[in-house]
Amino acid sequence: MTPTRTSKLERGRGALGPALELVHTGRAPTRAALTAELGVTRATAGAVAAELESLGLITVDSRPGAASGTQGRPSHRLAVDPEGPVVLAAQVHADGFRAALVGLGGQIVATAPGCGTVAADPAQILGEVVDAGARLLESTGRRCVGAGLAVPSAVAEPEGTAINPLHLAWEVGAPVREIFTRALEEARIGGPPGDATATGFAANDINLAALAEHRHGAGRGAQHLLVVGTGHRGVGGALVLDGRLHTGSSGLALEVGHLTVDPDGRPCHCGSRGCLDVETDPLAFLEAAGREPGPEVSLLERSQEMINTEYDKDPAVRTAVETLIDRLGLGLAGLVNILNPDRIILGGLHRTLLETDGERLRAVIADRSLWGRSGSVPVLPSSLQHNSLVGAAEMAWQPVLDDPLGALTG
Repeated sequence: MTPTRTSKLERGRGALGPALELVHTGRAPTRAALTAELGVTRATAGAVAAELESLGLITVDSRPGAASGTQGRPSHRLAVDPEGPVVLAAQVHADGFRAALVGLGGQIVATAPGCGTVAADPAQILGEVVDAGARLLESTGRRCVGAGLAVPSAVAEPEGTAINPLHLAWEVGAPVREIFTRALEEARIGGPPGDATATGFAANDINLAALAEHRHGAGRGAQHLLVVGTGHRGVGGALVLDGRLHTGSSGLALEVGHLTVDPDGRPCHCGSRGCLDVETDPLAFLEAAGREPGPEVSLLERSQEMINTEYDKDPAVRTAVETLIDRLGLGLAGLVNILNPDRIILGGLHRTLLETDGERLRAVIADRSLWGRSGSVPVLPSSLQHNSLVGAAEMAWQPVLDDPLGALTG
């Protein structure tokens, strides 16, 4: 490194993390944009970009260019390095798990699904998850710098314990973060320099989905983002406030699945009746449509396929869709009244319901909510495939985003 570049980088060293996050989230596609966002000189921005490139995190186009119709000096384009390091991301759900390697920018490099009954011992399934990740790393030859896990349970902070894994057979308080980290150690999945293993992180799957959508998907730019979704069983919700994920005092905020939407409805695992959790998930849909869940595919896949192929032909399927939309709309209206979000994103089966009859869902929300009457709240489908996986990766990438030089060079 030349003395000139060294002095420029020293002045901008504190900008390495913010600069990487800007490129990572797509807010600095050029060096000119990076300069403006950071509020530094062009020379300092250039030195910062060059250092991130030397770390193998981003690429800097050696031939600056400007978009058609723009004025001023052409600027070097910046992008995450497609051959750079990755993190191991994993999601456990009621029907199995999925492991993936995810690069910067939320780019999924490789995935490995694993379906079947989730064992009552979390160590067994998490061992399978890590083994699948290790095979992906071996086959791709990529460097792993962290690992994150999404689970269908609130995860208490700072302990990292799953305190309500209602749709898994795990014991309440299962130390999922500790178990995940131990499995990484046994597999010797690499972490920072001088450390043979990556630190494992764990969090609630819908919280991580919200984080991913806010950084890379349909939630970009929202300051008060509400995300609600149902995957294989149950309903989850998450809130991004002022650009940051809101988890409450100990990681347990926004258990939206236990809002009552039918006082005479199905018994819920929480002890109440008619909660969103049991009235608007895939199992509730199949029961409303008079269909038995089959063993060949997951509840979510079965429900989505039925809606996509039979909604226009089968009155029972149409009625089931309308019933779930009305219940979901009632729950969302209550959340709108309490939270006043500027955007709502729906995932999983709820996304399918929105795409099938969004007009009905939006009408229910508007009719039942004060804010819906005074001004419509945008209700959008999630835009990321496997957003909980991408969110788990975001959690694992965070130490690198905070301090790229320290995380990658020690």
